[in-house]
Parts: sequence; structure tokens; C-alpha cells
Amino acid sequence: MLENIKTLNDFKFDGKTVLVRIDINTPIDPEDNHPLDDRRFKSHKDTLKELVEKKAKVVVLAHQGRPGDADFTSLEKHAEKLSETIGHNVKYVDCIFSSFVINEIKNMNSGDVILLENVRFFSEENLERPPDAQAKTYLVKKLAPVVDIYIDDAFATAHRSQPSLVGFPRVLPSAAGRLMEKELRTIDNILRKPKKPVTFVLGGTKADDSIKAAKKALSNGADYILTGGLVANIFLAAQGYRLGEPSIEFIRGKGMVGQIDIAKEILNSYNGKVIMPVDLALEHGGERIEILVSDLPQNLRISDIGTRTVDKYKEIIRKSGTIFAKGALGIFENKKFSYGTEEIIKEISKTKAFSVIGGGHLVAAARELDIVDKITHISSGGGASVSLLAGYKLPAVEALRVQNNRVI
Repeated sequence: MLENIKTLNDFKFDGKTVLVRIDINTPIDPEDNHPLDDRRFKSHKDTLKELVEKKAKVVVLAHQGRPGDADFTSLEKHAEKLSETIGHNVKYVDCIFSSFVINEIKNMNSGDVILLENVRFFSEENLERPPDAQAKTYLVKKLAPVVDIYIDDAFATAHRSQPSLVGFPRVLPSAAGRLMEKELRTIDNILRKPKKPVTFVLGGTKADDSIKAAKKALSNGADYILTGGLVANIFLAAQGYRLGEPSIEFIRGKGMVGQIDIAKEILNSYNGKVIMPVDLALEHGGERIEILVSDLPQNLRISDIGTRTVDKYKEIIRKSGTIFAKGALGIFENKKFSYGTEEIIKEISKTKAFSVIGGGHLVAAARELDIVDKITHISSGGGASVSLLAGYKLPAVEALRVQNNRVI
């Protein structure tokens, strides 16, 4: 998987200006915009410290949230957290590619680190397009002339084809950072000969990514897809269940209604491979109540998988040889609805299967339950790892194979 991809070992950095894309997207305190979790900051520590020690001038690009979301905010507080994490001052610059930024970069000294503003404040960053188109964006045209080398360490966003991820390798010498290198090496080892049965556990709210990964994984021979969260609701709707207005409205609000037809196609093509809940937990007056799926629709929001479903999923997990899990199976933030997620992650930790988990909520659950060391690999990116494990090529990874506008 690292074939034809350069790493930090392939460059001399002394005096060079290095643009580094990292992923420090994290839960935010709504009161003061402070990052509430430092795990992603720590995941990039090795790359950033190595560049500083090798006397590079380090320009960092990162994002936080998406336009319209509550956590879509400035990176000023992220610079403070990054400084604490790497033990080196990180200067925050409140723009992305203005003349002020260009001058800041030109005036850097070896060992300096600056963090530019949230790259998603730039509208073109939010468009998914091919690398050759992204190389022509203002972001790339403005920053590329004032840097020498591009480093991609943002594995968690590697399944996106955005300018900061795929545009720069078209015009600059490029390499994978230490986190990216580690993730690709680990997953490559898994994919060489996965032990059967292969089981994917897919939950969370980014259902379009998960459903796409489920389809690819099944076409590549996956044995089971266990569903929870919004993914399960969409498959239940595809199966013909009426969910009830609160749950279907949530699907509408996420722009995922079109995923129901895709889920129908998957169910028709892979009969019996996609496992859906047999019971569900609903929120009623702040309390948890459980119903069978045959009791749908209900005018209450589906908030977790039920206890019978947990037992059914555990049986499949126990006999699995390889397990990939991404996303919470319910509203994990609410303890009354964290049962499904916690029980499934505990069961994964008890097996002798090769296990990989990704995504903030699942990793948080593993840490809270103190079972991180019983999971084979904790991935920094849920969507990226599951897409790669399902058999997709990741746009940002493939972009690193490009040099001087041609594929090596």
C-alpha cells in the first residue's frame, strides 16, 4: 500500500518550507471554542516534532467542522492545544492564503511552526473533485509557490478528494507523514490475508460513507455487515419498515433519503449478509424503552439498538476472524443509549479476531471501558479506514503516488 509513496525518510528538511496537512478536527467547547479532546493532536506529534528537529519551516493546514455545523470554528484555540501537545510554540495565523500569510511564510525561520486558519473557511475546499481540478484552486496556486515540500499526515480525511489533500501532490514533491505511514502499513498487513469470517460493524451518522463501504466490502467477500445508528435506520427503511416521523425526519435532515434506494439494492444483491436490528431503544420522556422492529412505526426517536439485537450481534462477533468497526450504534453521548455501542465494543475486545476500530465515539468508548489494549488496531480515521478495508482506493493516498503531474 506504501508502494511508490515517499515518506519523511526520503527528504532533507533543513531550511525547507514544508506544508503539512493534519487532521485535528475534534469536539469543541461551545462556550470558548476550546478543543475537548487531544487524541488527534497527539497522533500528529511524531511528524511535527521530527520536522522541527530537522530544522524545517513548518506550515500546518487543518480543518474543524463543516459549514453550517455548530463546531465549524476558527483554529485559534487549536494552535494553543497543538503547542501544548508537541512542546513547541505553534503560531496561529488567521487567514489561509492572503498576502499576509505569504509574507508570514516567507519570514519564517528554521524550526518555526505556524497553523493557518480553518481550511474549510475556503469554499473550494468543500468541493469533491478530481486532483487535476483541485491543483488549479486558489489554495494550491497561492501556497505552492512559497513552500518546498508537501506532507500529508491526515489519514482520517484521506477518503476525501479536496484541494488541501489531493491538489498539492500534483505540483510539489510530496510524502506521507508518520501517522499516514503507520495507518497504511497496518491496514496493508490486515488486507493481505484476512481471517474469515470477515465482519463489518457500521454505525454513526455518516451513513453515506458507511453504506458505500458496505457495498464495496460485500463485493470483496465480506461475510457480515452489522448495522446500527443511522445506517441501521436506513436499511430498515429499505427493508420496508416505517420508522416513525422523528427518525425519518432525522434522515431527511442529514440529506440521506437517497441512501434508502442504495440500501435496497444492497439488500437485493446480498441476501442475508446485511444484519439489521430485531429490536430498538426509543427515547420516551428522557427514558429508554425497547420495542421490536415489528412494533414500528413509533412517534419517538430511535436512539439505540435493543438488547436482543446486541445478543444477536455478539454471536456473530464471537465467530468472526476479522472485525472492522466504525461509528456508534446509538446516541452514545447519552448514557441511557450507549448500551449497544459499549456492549459491542466490549465483545470485540474479548475475541481473538484481528480487530480494527475507528471513529471518535467508538474509540472514546474503548478508552472509557479501558479496553484499548485489547483491540488490535485503533485507527485515527473511521471513514478512511473502513473505506480502505472495504477495498476502496483513498483519493489522498493515491495522490501521493503522483509526482510532476504524472502517476509513477
